[in-house]
Amino acid sequence: MANLLRMKQNTTSSNPKKANLGLVAVLILTIIAVALICTTYAALTANRGVDASGSVTATANLGIYSESTCQTALKSIDWGTPTPGTSITRIIYIKNTGSGVSLSLSLTTSNWDPAIADGPITVSLDKTGTMLSPGQSTTASITLAVSPTIVDITNFSLVITIKGTQ
Repeated sequence: MANLLRMKQNTTSSNPKKANLGLVAVLILTIIAVALICTTYAALTANRGVDASGSVTATANLGIYSESTCQTALKSIDWGTPTPGTSITRIIYIKNTGSGVSLSLSLTTSNWDPAIADGPITVSLDKTGTMLSPGQSTTASITLAVSPTIVDITNFSLVITIKGTQ
């Protein structure tokens, strides 16, 4: 046992430079690890949400509503704060308010502000091509999708038009 203690003393006392080098290496690796963690955290938190608003209009003989009884007209959609790479879906109700003519549904967007938002942000309607008879209504999903690579857009607005064509 005494020989073992002497060997340990000789190892640590005979080579203090190795012990210091080991301590320095551990310290450097720790600093690098902390820097990488901070950098990763900063990169992840840089994906802040995009403030979004959109007004909704409809062509003649078509109504857009916020509830299934088609009593409360829908004038705008609150998309919340979408983040890059996400989609947000809202339920709306569309009714053919005309008489005598069935209408085929479609969606267009316009008046993007800023204009560069049109592309990295898209809006779609799941009932495109659906025919509505006069007085008939349908439940529809309208979806806003934000590209995961969106840059330089912190808020936007647009006009969504749901069309009914013969």
